[in-house]
Amino acid sequence: MMSRSYTNLLDLASGNFPVMGQTRERKRLPRVMTVPGVISELDDDQANSVNSDVPSSVVQDRVIIVANQLPVKAKRRPDNKGWSFSWDEDSLLLQLKDGLPEDMEVIYVGSLRVDVDMSEQEDVSQLLLDRFKCVPAFLPADILAKFYHGFCKQHLWPLFHYMLPFSATHGGRFDRSLWEAYVSANKIFSQRVIEVINPEDDYVWIHDYHLMVLPTFLRRRFNRLRMGFFLHSPFPSSEIYRTLPVREEILKALLNSDLIGFHTFDYARHFLSCCSRMLGLEYQSKRGYIGLEYYGRTVGIKIMPVGIHMGQIESVLRLADKEWRAQELKQQFEGKTVLLGVDDMDIFKGVDLKLLAMEHMLKQHTKWQGRAVLVQITNPARGRGKDLEEIQAEIHSTCKRINDTYGRPGYEPIVFIDRPVSLSERAAYYTIAECVVVSAVRDGMNLTPYEYVVCRQGVSGSESSSELSGLKKSMLVVSEFIGCSPSLSGAIRVNPWNIETTAEAMHEAISMANAEKQLRHEKHYRYVSTHDVAYWAKSFFQDMERTCKDHFRRRCWGIGLSFGFRVVALDPNFRKLSIDALVSAFLGSKNRAILFDYDGTVMPQTSINKAPSEEVISNINTLCDDPKNTVFVVSGRGRESLGKWFAPCKKLGIAAEHGYFMRWSADEDWEVCGQSADFGWMQIAEPVMKLYTESTDGSSIETKESALVWHHWDADPIFGSSQAKEMLDHLESVLANEPVAVKSGQFIVEVKPQGVSKGVVSEKIFTAMAEKGRQVDFVLCIGDDRSDEDMFEIIGSAVTNGVLSSNTSVFACTVGQKPSKAKYYLDDTAAVVNMLVALADASDPPSSPNELPRSI
Repeated sequence: MMSRSYTNLLDLASGNFPVMGQTRERKRLPRVMTVPGVISELDDDQANSVNSDVPSSVVQDRVIIVANQLPVKAKRRPDNKGWSFSWDEDSLLLQLKDGLPEDMEVIYVGSLRVDVDMSEQEDVSQLLLDRFKCVPAFLPADILAKFYHGFCKQHLWPLFHYMLPFSATHGGRFDRSLWEAYVSANKIFSQRVIEVINPEDDYVWIHDYHLMVLPTFLRRRFNRLRMGFFLHSPFPSSEIYRTLPVREEILKALLNSDLIGFHTFDYARHFLSCCSRMLGLEYQSKRGYIGLEYYGRTVGIKIMPVGIHMGQIESVLRLADKEWRAQELKQQFEGKTVLLGVDDMDIFKGVDLKLLAMEHMLKQHTKWQGRAVLVQITNPARGRGKDLEEIQAEIHSTCKRINDTYGRPGYEPIVFIDRPVSLSERAAYYTIAECVVVSAVRDGMNLTPYEYVVCRQGVSGSESSSELSGLKKSMLVVSEFIGCSPSLSGAIRVNPWNIETTAEAMHEAISMANAEKQLRHEKHYRYVSTHDVAYWAKSFFQDMERTCKDHFRRRCWGIGLSFGFRVVALDPNFRKLSIDALVSAFLGSKNRAILFDYDGTVMPQTSINKAPSEEVISNINTLCDDPKNTVFVVSGRGRESLGKWFAPCKKLGIAAEHGYFMRWSADEDWEVCGQSADFGWMQIAEPVMKLYTESTDGSSIETKESALVWHHWDADPIFGSSQAKEMLDHLESVLANEPVAVKSGQFIVEVKPQGVSKGVVSEKIFTAMAEKGRQVDFVLCIGDDRSDEDMFEIIGSAVTNGVLSSNTSVFACTVGQKPSKAKYYLDDTAAVVNMLVALADASDPPSSPNELPRSI
């Protein structure tokens, strides 16, 4: 099956090109078709990427929700002929629909929990699509095993929960074949998405760590696709994450999303730290929104913990079987104080630590012996492995020891339930529990405390609610290492590794006065009831809409191979400089100003020998020999090196140290363009810089004639950035009365005289030419870094300010496709040199040997 919106790629592949210039009314086509077709591999040339400059005319939005598993239950029919399917009401993916716009169509893409024979897959796919709007991704058995039980459960899951593979027997070594299976599985998911997607109208919302490279596969095809990703597990600190051999591939893949969501600020902070340390990206916070600038795109960072489905919990509380089970449990535990734990059988849930804490509480507070009971519900394990088997054995052994030590006829301090428990039965346990204890050593969110609070509140009309009507109280003991902990300010937070303090917290929780319990319960219920799953979904989707609102206004390019692929998004007015158009304007002008930067513009940044080539010298001399041209190199380098390198260019103007020193030709003296020649401030600034240099490994000081620059490129990114901010404040304070400007740049802090910038130099050149009767009618200004943006900004405002006439041909050009105040770009230094060659070829030689030089 294949989306008709996608058949334009098939048209291109088969050579059925539409007639250019022919317009016709666009018809809304059915979303899905079942005609046979072939979709090329995602690794094909990115020229196949779908790019439309015009947004779709289809009004209704649609969201495609992609996750490892579909929100449906499947079971074989009794006659063994086919399958029967039903919604999984417990699935978060199904519940989040409540937070989406009512008229929004939702399509699900994911795998099934059952193995469907290949001969049945087509029929199952059609059935799920027709009845459930679900698109199943069928993974071959070998890929599934390596993808889920291999890379996901052996590498990502332990690592994201802070477990490092220290040895082959503890965590296991990195296996690249598992990574390849992970990539292959993500690719299969992408192909299923592509079959049904309408790239101009649809949103795509990807869920969890199983599909972290899926954004790259989809972005390769659809540059402007509106796409969000939410991680439901923790994201580890950079010290842990950077041990992953494919760390950069995953980070870059995630950054192909438009919005990345996390449960807590800690998880988001760790992700941002990884982006800073490994990719050199810095985030910005504007009006409450956090964003990462990534090749002209702003990738939003969303922090919003998920909630529970209030309607589902409340409907369960009204069920008769829940009431019956609650009454049965009250009789069973009559006269006892029940503490409750509900956890998956997992090495990170801390069940063993909870049992030890219970043991310690009974030992230290003997009054609870015979009275306090810990009911531990343990859901079946979803993973496998030696570590899990060891934990299970330890838990069973601990339970037996505690019951043997403190148990008596009619009383067992530990009631261990090791089987699946329905939500209805779980709610019955919540109703009778005085306290819920969550002692996970690491957990993405954990909604058990939320469910407990709502169940203790009850619903009007239910029997249990009537009994609790005067006692709406609950107590929580939660690990500080779980995602819901920051949201539960009334809970007693513990370090689960500290058995003694956890035991004391459990004792405090069940001993607390009822009035205090009630106040804490009310506080929690207000939060849980208002921050439910619908609130979470609505908030995330609104942020995704906001982040993607400029997608069809900007011009996008896909660049890079494999997981280095990314989309460069630029202003629609920003385009590649046409050499033909430039030469045409050049030939039609009489007074030209040509200004160019040096490093990164005509000289590659990576070059070891920084002296200009003979070709560059020759072309610059040709340009300078044309009396209509005024040519300047405007650089941050010192005047000594620039003067030496360009000694053969006698008529070339040079502006050194961003314009502090300036000369119009080799025959003229250097001018000082700063407002002051007093450099006494250096004696104040240099000791401050030395102080920070000594305490910041990898930093250095560059001393120029007119400026001091502190570099922290080789320092730790986080510490270097922090030190730079501190130094900036320090220098601004001690130099407040000095005629200098203190500025921070990319990995630098610079102190230089006031009124010195490349923008000031360019304005001075234009003004001087006009005063000599040579009103500029052609400007070419080209550079590659932040300091050159000053030139571009001045040129942009020069016409408005009257410095340049309205008829002036202006070409402000940056090197490389990146956000800039320039309107044009060239790809690299080689393209700049080729441009200089073209202009040199178009230049006129001097009219006579006796003609005066063009300097003024």
